[in-house]
Amino acid sequence: MLADTYNSEGKETAKTQMPKEIFGRDVNVDLIRQVVYGILSNKRQNIAHTKDRSEVSGGGRKPWKQKGTGRARHGSNRSPLWRHGGVTFGPRNDKNYKKNLSPKIKKAALFAVLSGKLKDNEVLILDKLEIKDGKTKEASKAINTILKAAKKTGSTLIVMPSNDKSIKLAFRNIKKIDVLTAKDLNAADVVKYTNLVFLKESIKELEKLIIKK
Repeated sequence: MLADTYNSEGKETAKTQMPKEIFGRDVNVDLIRQVVYGILSNKRQNIAHTKDRSEVSGGGRKPWKQKGTGRARHGSNRSPLWRHGGVTFGPRNDKNYKKNLSPKIKKAALFAVLSGKLKDNEVLILDKLEIKDGKTKEASKAINTILKAAKKTGSTLIVMPSNDKSIKLAFRNIKKIDVLTAKDLNAADVVKYTNLVFLKESIKELEKLIIKK
């Protein structure tokens, strides 16, 4: 249960012992899939909406009489068969996509994802992260130095112990790099990224906020 630890200059300083309660779980793929799907469904904005035949305008009278015209029978121009008629089986904004996910299940899925990341050697520990004047150029240089030293490529999530506005602003415009606080982590966010970079204090926040003995 060890993770490589680097300083801000990209030098490996030590190995950090990771808490087994968080990073030593079995990787339950079915549980992760269920929770990620649920989280994404709960974030879904149900905007698309089509009108059915009861909602479109018109249709106050029968288009033509039932018999004698030689044409097919029709009772209303609101029918889905007609141009400007209602839509059958179209998307509706009253459809409920919400999924009930208990805190226990969400916590278990997060632990499983983090455990998988550590087993795949995709977790790094950083002693501290200081960005001079909150500059994006400095932020890009710092994270690239660490990733290069660790021989890592791909998208990266930086996990902070607390909300730091200057850090977030510094990394905001860097592609494939994102910043989250430890308390805001969930399985859906973690699986999107190839690498996880934890500040040392972030591990303590995970233990404090998530593990309930």
